[in-house]
Amino acid sequence: MQGHPGRAAGGGVPRQRGPRTAAARWAANPVVQAAGCLVAAGWAAAFPLVSDLRNQVFWGSVAAPAYLLAGVLCLTLPPRIAPRLAAATAALGAVAAPLVRLALHGQHQSEVMVVERAADLLLRTGSPYLPDPAQVTDYNPYLPAMAVFGLPRAVLGSAGPVSRVLGDARIWFALTFLVCLLAGWRLLQPALARTPVLPLAVLTSSPLIAMALVVGGVDLPLIGVCCLAMALAARGRATGAGLVLAFACTLKWTAWPAMPVAVLMLWRLYGRRRAAEAALIGTGMSLAVILPIAAGHLRQLREQVVRFPLGMTAVHTPAGSPLPGKVLAGLGPIGHTISLSLLCVGGLAVALWLLAYPPTSAVAACDLLAAGLTVAFTLAPAGRFGYLALPTVLVIWPRLARRGASPERRTVGSSGERAAAVSGVGGRHGSRSDGVWPGPDGSAAEH
Repeated sequence: MQGHPGRAAGGGVPRQRGPRTAAARWAANPVVQAAGCLVAAGWAAAFPLVSDLRNQVFWGSVAAPAYLLAGVLCLTLPPRIAPRLAAATAALGAVAAPLVRLALHGQHQSEVMVVERAADLLLRTGSPYLPDPAQVTDYNPYLPAMAVFGLPRAVLGSAGPVSRVLGDARIWFALTFLVCLLAGWRLLQPALARTPVLPLAVLTSSPLIAMALVVGGVDLPLIGVCCLAMALAARGRATGAGLVLAFACTLKWTAWPAMPVAVLMLWRLYGRRRAAEAALIGTGMSLAVILPIAAGHLRQLREQVVRFPLGMTAVHTPAGSPLPGKVLAGLGPIGHTISLSLLCVGGLAVALWLLAYPPTSAVAACDLLAAGLTVAFTLAPAGRFGYLALPTVLVIWPRLARRGASPERRTVGSSGERAAAVSGVGGRHGSRSDGVWPGPDGSAAEH
């Protein structure tokens, strides 16, 4: 028997699609899509003109035509298939093809070599750090868990083309990034939501992510892990959030602000117990990874992970984009001190904001974390524009996932949050009697 149009199989409640937002209609316009591809092509085409790094020049020369072709497809193909084919073209030409080619020839930015060497050192010596670094590439500014991404190279070597590609740390950076974003999407979306193939392809093939992924990609796993941690915390998965936060906090110190943001969101939405659980797991696992290395190699850890990124060593970090902190540090010792002072003041301001207004959704938590990281990257004595990919994705990805939730879920959750805040029920004041909590997008979720 044929079911009623719009009614779920089995005679359930009809699934209703809310009206498309103005932003969604705007993004679906073929002219807007083609304009986006044109901007991406211009971005890529600039690298052969302004960069002196061979890998970036190669990426720009390959990616620019791919973006242009994607723009042509947006304008000439039927709207039903144009976005998917355009995204596939951009992903192939701006990500897959240049990445495989560079991996086969062993060409990458220095951070890939640093991570792969760290894994080899960890297996041979028990420490991912060289004892006496003498040049820039001798320094390893990452925390011990980053060496995990270099293990495939240490195990597979680079004897043949398959080993060269599968052993490349960039492949595992990219896979971690994609898997974490997919998992976060599934947590933030309704249970029956489709897999976000198109938005993930568009994001990954955008110049902001594609260039970093192809030539280096060391920040990509941190981006994905932070997004996943916020989604887990928003869903009340304290154990999972704690484990993911521990992984993030042992990759790079820039992930540390994610811990208090996620813990305070758990406390605000689900009470002290879940917040304490995530905090204990995250902190305990992080210390379990870092302390054994620090106990035997404290000098190398302090010199390479703390002092080197802050520009306090004889060898200076190559991260030199003209951000305010870098410009100030370039003025001499006084400017360097001013940069560090502004960094502390900015961090304190974001911390006070977090305490005054704890986030109650994944979007709010990611926005707050993005604000803190933007302050840190902008005011740090050494930084580069590429670091801003992390706060950018933190702002964009949860909103894309939230857009997929039905209007009914968002409305119910928003009113539920307001009622809990007014009555003092839930969050920091106790448990809700009906077992229903605001979800990450403001929706009602059972636990």
